Amino acid sequence: MRPTRSSLRPAALVFASGVALASVFAAIPAQAAPVAPHPTATAQTASTLVAQLGSRTAGSYLTGSGVVVTVTDSAAADAVRAAGATPRLVAFGAAQLATVTSALDASARIPGTAWAVDPVTDQVVVSVDSTVTGTALGKVASVAGKFGAMARVEHVAGKFSLLVSGGDAITVSGARCSLGFNVRNSAGTRFFLTAGHCTNIGATWSAGGQVIGTRVGTSFPGNDYGIVQYTNTSVANPGAVGSQDITTAGTPSVNQTVTRRGSTTGIHSGRVTALNATVNYPQGTVTGLIRTTVCAEPGDSGGSLYSGSTAYGLTSGGSGNCSSGGTTFFQPVTEPLSVFGVNVY
Repeated sequence: MRPTRSSLRPAALVFASGVALASVFAAIPAQAAPVAPHPTATAQTASTLVAQLGSRTAGSYLTGSGVVVTVTDSAAADAVRAAGATPRLVAFGAAQLATVTSALDASARIPGTAWAVDPVTDQVVVSVDSTVTGTALGKVASVAGKFGAMARVEHVAGKFSLLVSGGDAITVSGARCSLGFNVRNSAGTRFFLTAGHCTNIGATWSAGGQVIGTRVGTSFPGNDYGIVQYTNTSVANPGAVGSQDITTAGTPSVNQTVTRRGSTTGIHSGRVTALNATVNYPQGTVTGLIRTTVCAEPGDSGGSLYSGSTAYGLTSGGSGNCSSGGTTFFQPVTEPLSVFGVNVY
């Protein structure tokens, strides 16, 4: 997502047109016949199981009936059933798929590329935008091709870029972003979180024509989060996103429906398609992101990703728009909450 400026259009921060699957370089492996999900399974159950199983799973995801946890052996399947979740046998576990992402990290950090493990297809999905052509495209395809069915390359229209803007509009140094979440520490001091590529731009932040706060922390690239302390406490709003009260923070599940709010495009919803995604923006690489089908446009950067009263992420960047759709990536909010010792409220 990129900043919008009154008289200047920053280079390499243009949010491009919609996303479309253009080609596939490796076949999707056949999937085992699904087992009816257990109604007792929860997203937290799946997260705990994935952590316990380690390399014996490729992750978990939601279906219309409940939670599915992928497994690579029968003993792991038994453990999943015993915990009240539904196992699905797959060919590749986390350690095998990690060899793909490690190779991409080492040899294919090319601007305009992104990758993440898709537990539904049991593959690493490598996305390339319209700027990746010729030798660069050949390099990505070559690295992914070495791993056969463990990797799949897809093309998306437009280009991956940063989207500066937010839930409520906030500005700094002529750039506009979106406020993510209001937070506070144990002493009651109030702050707000937004994207790190926004807080990198400047320290003094305004909203509605008045100064509201000062940057106290920022991290981009690598991560994409920043924190601003309110200096004008009269505008330190309650911990809500629009009319939705936010009471907790967490990690979403693959296939879960989520909502984004931004100052450019308002409220839009979509699905989570991957966790722990890597994106190579022209300005640098960011890892550990949430990948979604939610649309976004310039000015939405830093805005809130949530579901009900649970905060999930801060809008980072992507490809597409809210007319034709797109792919958007989010910085998980749990990381800056931990780093800065603050909580949603």
